[in-house]
Amino acid sequence: MNLVPIFVCCVLPVSIVLIMFGAQMFADNKRAAVLIKAIEANKDINADKLAEALSKPRKTPRELLNRRLLRGCIFSLVGLGLLIVSVVGLVTGAHFEADQVSVPMLFGAVSLAVGISYLVVYFVTRKDIRD
Repeated sequence: MNLVPIFVCCVLPVSIVLIMFGAQMFADNKRAAVLIKAIEANKDINADKLAEALSKPRKTPRELLNRRLLRGCIFSLVGLGLLIVSVVGLVTGAHFEADQVSVPMLFGAVSLAVGISYLVVYFVTRKDIRD
């Protein structure tokens, strides 16, 4: 039994989510600890301004829109590249069931679909963003 697909499909995504969640919790706890220490010191510190300074920087709507466009282009180009690799494999005589054809075609189709969805969201929401 091959454990690599189980690891890639189950363990790896769960561990990535746990690492990201843990990093976010650590950053929030660190901010809260700094704010609590500042309040306990009872100096002439404005707690509201300190909390605002320690908060996460917010991304502007333009930055979010540009990030969607970038992700859409990346996913679409990777998907097209994988689909081209699989079509070339088919043309050279490989069977469709072969891993050199079916795996790139599967990942290419998924990547192309994600890229197109990012591009659709970009083109729909760009009219709402005003500079």
